[in-house]
Amino acid sequence: MNKLNEYIDKITCGDGSQILKQLPNNSIDLVITSPPYYNQRDYDGLGIGNEKNVDEYITNLMIIFKECVRVLKSSGSIVFNIGDKYEDGSLLLIPYRFAVEAIKSTNTKLINEVTWVKLNPVPKQDKKKLVPSTEPFFIFVKSDKYYFNKDAFLNHLDLIKCSDKKRKSNNIGKKYFELIDKSDLTTEQKKMAKIELEKARKEVMEGEIEGFRMKIKGIHAMPYGGQEGGRKIHIERDGFTIIRIHGKSIKRDIIESPVETIKNNIHPAVYPEYIIQEFLKLLTREGDIVLDPFMGSGTTGVVAKRMGRHFIGIDINPEYCEYAITRIANTEKEQSSEWLI
Repeated sequence: MNKLNEYIDKITCGDGSQILKQLPNNSIDLVITSPPYYNQRDYDGLGIGNEKNVDEYITNLMIIFKECVRVLKSSGSIVFNIGDKYEDGSLLLIPYRFAVEAIKSTNTKLINEVTWVKLNPVPKQDKKKLVPSTEPFFIFVKSDKYYFNKDAFLNHLDLIKCSDKKRKSNNIGKKYFELIDKSDLTTEQKKMAKIELEKARKEVMEGEIEGFRMKIKGIHAMPYGGQEGGRKIHIERDGFTIIRIHGKSIKRDIIESPVETIKNNIHPAVYPEYIIQEFLKLLTREGDIVLDPFMGSGTTGVVAKRMGRHFIGIDINPEYCEYAITRIANTEKEQSSEWLI
């Protein structure tokens, strides 16, 4: 652990394949990074991305990836973002070739491919191709003990959704009141149905439940499935049943975010702070250690510091290291309510 302390909350400038060897086994909670893309940008001829062919590029990436697996805790995760490239008019499928090699060459499991949907993709002038507007973020783990806070991922969307429901509260369940009036239920059954319907509406508006469905005798098909018996009994006895839906929204493997630009930034490719924030919410706790072996402009360190995580940054370019150190130094830890949404 003493050796690790030399690198925590610092950026080390140098070759990641060599610096990673200095980190102890099973010491990192999350590795999250975006290596230089294959022959896409000029990184001053330094490090990965300048290879003569794709196979050489993936071989060099695997040297880094294997070290990341070694230093990762059994409860940790590795997130790699890699872009694709056209060659002779055809996509090379570089991200997927890397992912396949990573699984083959290590004992890791690929548990998710999270797709970044770019809301403002760079327009291409090729009349015979659509504009590329997505990139994959692969989540690898080395054991089934990995930390995974699914409820925290994109949870601000649930808050927005709840707020929208409150604004539209007059419409929640409105159609069911109309169907109750049109039904063949007795006067007493209609009265009870409206009382229970109003209770369910209130639970949605107060955020106690995600939503509900109502089935009315003579209007809807009889329920089926695991709770068929209870629901059928309710309909036969009361003339209706209300099916409450608990839990949060479905957590999909998609993040929508614009491509980010930072004033006076010297790095040619910056991934959005928002995306890093959501992965840190999903895969880490406060106080965890986050490693980025291709720190670049320092985005991983900025978000980690803001969210109360420790970081270890590595980059081969001295100019990027100097810029990232200054950028992170000007970042303050924030309360969760102040994180980017």
